[in-house]
Amino acid sequence: MDTTTATYEPISRIAIMMRLCTRIAGRRGYNALTSGVLLGIFLAGTAPSSVVAQDVESATSVEATAEVESQGFFEIVLSGGPVGWGIMFLLFALSVTSFYLVIDQLITIRRTTLMPEGLAEQVQQLLAAGQVRDADEVCRSRPSFLSFVLVHGLSEVEGGWTAAEKALEDALAEQAARLLRKTEYLSVIGNIAPMVGLLGTVMGMIMAFQRVAVTQGSAGAADLAEGIYQALVTTVGGLIVAIPSLGAFAIFRNRVDQFVAEVAYLAQQVFVPLKRRSGKTVRSGKSPPAPPAR
Repeated sequence: MDTTTATYEPISRIAIMMRLCTRIAGRRGYNALTSGVLLGIFLAGTAPSSVVAQDVESATSVEATAEVESQGFFEIVLSGGPVGWGIMFLLFALSVTSFYLVIDQLITIRRTTLMPEGLAEQVQQLLAAGQVRDADEVCRSRPSFLSFVLVHGLSEVEGGWTAAEKALEDALAEQAARLLRKTEYLSVIGNIAPMVGLLGTVMGMIMAFQRVAVTQGSAGAADLAEGIYQALVTTVGGLIVAIPSLGAFAIFRNRVDQFVAEVAYLAQQVFVPLKRRSGKTVRSGKSPPAPPAR
């Protein structure tokens, strides 16, 4: 039944009934109370028909809403076609790579791994005793970030503190770059993933508007909305991959900077005996002041 007909039919009946009641009230033996009773009986009979029409309309809308809500997230993803599948597969590959990098960095960037406990004190004692070879063997037996830096400094001990300091700085920069190399990949994934999701969204919207163009505008708003929300799924997938990747990148970047600063400080402390000996040598090697001129 048409909604417009269902709405206006009771109204026309009421108008006709009011006219009849007015005529009946004008006759002898009837009053306004009788007319009101007749009108009330008529309204009681016509009201259920309009209520039934509204109930049918609301039930139809509820069923349509339930049908849309019953479509889950994965069903929407799979409804994107080959293009949507390809974009989602690429996002899945990026998420797996990001997860691998996070686990690898959690294992690698640790204090006990980069700076073994007791290594700096042991090398400092050997260097203070002049046992440079033994200090080098200790560092090589415990490979780590700190030991790599110390080995390069010990290799330049004969050149004095200046040469050893330069070797320490070069080794520190090399190891810091090596640690940050894998961390940078998390930043790359965090920047690429939203772009990949946006690419899928743009392609989906192009296909949705193409459907409207092919049908010469006969496609309704529901068809257009269906294509758009299917296309937006790839953007959601890209953001799901990008947000944790960028967060992990920021955390690991700060941890690397912190540990590099600590290694630099420990290396400076280890070579304090060499620095003191070089200072004494420089002071003892100064030429005596010239005698005053007569």
